[in-house]
Amino acid sequence: MTPNAMVSVNSVTVRYDDDLILDGISFDVFRKEILVVLGESGSGKSTLLRHMVGLENPESGQVIIDGIDISACSENEFSIALKKTGVLFQSSALISSMTIGENVALPIAEFTNLSKKIITRMVRIKLSLVGLECYENHLPSEISGGMKKRAGLARALALNPEILFLDEPSSGLDPVTAAEIDNLILDINKQLGTTMIIVTHELASIFAVAQRVIMLDKSTKKIIAEGTPQQLKENSDNLLVYNFFNRIAGT
Repeated sequence: MTPNAMVSVNSVTVRYDDDLILDGISFDVFRKEILVVLGESGSGKSTLLRHMVGLENPESGQVIIDGIDISACSENEFSIALKKTGVLFQSSALISSMTIGENVALPIAEFTNLSKKIITRMVRIKLSLVGLECYENHLPSEISGGMKKRAGLARALALNPEILFLDEPSSGLDPVTAAEIDNLILDINKQLGTTMIIVTHELASIFAVAQRVIMLDKSTKKIIAEGTPQQLKENSDNLLVYNFFNRIAGT
């Protein structure tokens, strides 16, 4: 594992039956970094995210979270690694029958022995962090799509994770709301020093938040580009990469 790397993906290969999805993918994510994973539909970026958060194990290779190989570790070690991470799913994955406050409280109650009074205080802090301090008692059906993303982000931050995984955080949002989510991501990274891995194909968001980008390729099943968004826009000699960052339709 590279020094100062919070997450290391080492030669990860993923196959579903005879369908090769990822072929020997390797990269590091450094402490306090915002890394964006992008690629065309079917390139394996969501599959990669599922393996990085431990929902699936690769056919071969390693996913290392702060020194723990989550693809080959004990249940206790996996639990330790899990507590270092938070996940914002694309759909926000809020439980519809629970209030926003109850959704945020759920992981705290599950993984700690804190009193109800302290949990309530922590929930209010997390909701305040994402600008939802007045919505603790609302149901998910009573708030907008952008607010659901914020609530999902508050829940992902409930246990003060060192690493945050975000799956399409601005997907389906109008441009103004998407920009608000981007600014929130930057604020959290700056204030808390949270390492972030973001899966997205939203070009505006990539330029707004990414400190570094890796791009997956559907054809080769590998990483075909790595660098800052500006570097890849201006200097890439790969036509697919150049076209993506310059919004040029393929021929």
